[in-house]
Amino acid sequence: MAIPKVVGTETEYGIAAPGAPDFNPVLSSSLLISTYAGALRRIRWDYEQESPLRDARGFEPVQVREPAEEDLGLANVILPNGARYYVDHAHPEYSTPECATPRELVVHDKAGERVLERSLRELERILPPGQRIAIYKNNSDGKGNSYGTHENYLVDRRTPFASIVRDLTPFLVSRQVFTGAGKLGAEAPWDERGKVVYQLSQRADFFETEVGLETTLKRPIINTRDEPHADPDKYRRLHVIVGDANLSEVQIYLKVGTTALVLKMIEDEFLPDLTLANPVGALHEVSRDLTCSVPIALADGRRLSPVHLQWEYLERARKYVEQEDATPENLDLVRRWEAVLTALEEDPLSLHRELDWVAKYRLLEGYRERDGLSWTDPKLRLVDLQYHDVRRDRGLYHRLAAGGKVERLVSDEEIDHAVMHPPEDTRAYFRGRCIARFPDAIVAASWDSLIFDTGAEALQRVPMREPLRGTRRHVERLLEEAPDAATLVSLLQG
Repeated sequence: MAIPKVVGTETEYGIAAPGAPDFNPVLSSSLLISTYAGALRRIRWDYEQESPLRDARGFEPVQVREPAEEDLGLANVILPNGARYYVDHAHPEYSTPECATPRELVVHDKAGERVLERSLRELERILPPGQRIAIYKNNSDGKGNSYGTHENYLVDRRTPFASIVRDLTPFLVSRQVFTGAGKLGAEAPWDERGKVVYQLSQRADFFETEVGLETTLKRPIINTRDEPHADPDKYRRLHVIVGDANLSEVQIYLKVGTTALVLKMIEDEFLPDLTLANPVGALHEVSRDLTCSVPIALADGRRLSPVHLQWEYLERARKYVEQEDATPENLDLVRRWEAVLTALEEDPLSLHRELDWVAKYRLLEGYRERDGLSWTDPKLRLVDLQYHDVRRDRGLYHRLAAGGKVERLVSDEEIDHAVMHPPEDTRAYFRGRCIARFPDAIVAASWDSLIFDTGAEALQRVPMREPLRGTRRHVERLLEEAPDAATLVSLLQG
């Protein structure tokens, strides 16, 4: 039986300073995070047990430790909700705490948007007059540079990685029809300028290989990083880098929920072979087809549209849920998945309340028709970018949401609560509550451990190798009984 799918996302946000030619995105990102984090900056991230170059195919090159963010004076903090907020390359990045359900992940992914918005508000108070910073939840600067939105899934170590590659690749290629954030134009070097006016995915242009370890060059559809952040004998952490940064709550829910369910079916050997003849080529073809109907070639000679491919997965998923995993959450997920695929077959542009790529396309088309603009007009690029602004009073997505023009799955109250509070049913609860209660006693933290300075001769590392341990049910009583970190560590050891 497949193991539970603990999930999380990592989002690199776009950062810009309009009208500032000497803008430094690295230092600005660090200032943004430091201003928000305050005293939490003293808790360093623990890199000791990380191994980002270990490859799921069995390779492990000699690793020379690169300078960490702290070495460079950049911000890297762990928040009271169990999330990590730090500078990655030239971007502020928000990694959600571990979540046990897709809906909980939606709440915490949206909480990341609130954290960035609040950070921006705090930073604006100390910026010189006339200087302005903008933050976007998107994946491209429009100049050939892409930044990632990564998904993470807990996977059974016993499942052959080759099975994941075979069965997940066609799903990731075809799921763009309901996970794409929408993109004006194209940035692939092989495209003729102006030939592609709009496409489904912001990320597809930047993928060149089927399988590999890279995340910034020669990006693969299936990433092979084997860094579980959990018991390595039992688990993998599947690191999915091919998705877009979504604002739509329905899309985040479907993207993570359907992928987690497909991974369960892979673990239980529940899927047919849907291998594609040319996955990378198909990824680009699907992104460029707004009708979602152009057939792509399978290795067995069949040609199926991406929606038809998704129906193949959905039909298996419906049977799997009925027979193996009929939770209310899975039943709702299957129902929503079916509704979206049905609408995509009938009229993709009818999904403007559910899908970012459709909502943004309709906005662009409206501006274009109103002002008589061509698809290459720079004004439309500004509209495209403004859709992703994290400020609720400026971002076009947020204006649609405020006007009731997009479907919501979670409430603003839930999102605001998640900014400061961790999920209660994963180890993120223990991490977040400890950081909230004992920040001065925590020297360092990572996904799978906390290091305490209790005043003893040696620092105390508390391991957290089981993502579903350290929940509220497991540790709330211990936390209530511990007036300080030393007592907590003693109770845990006893």
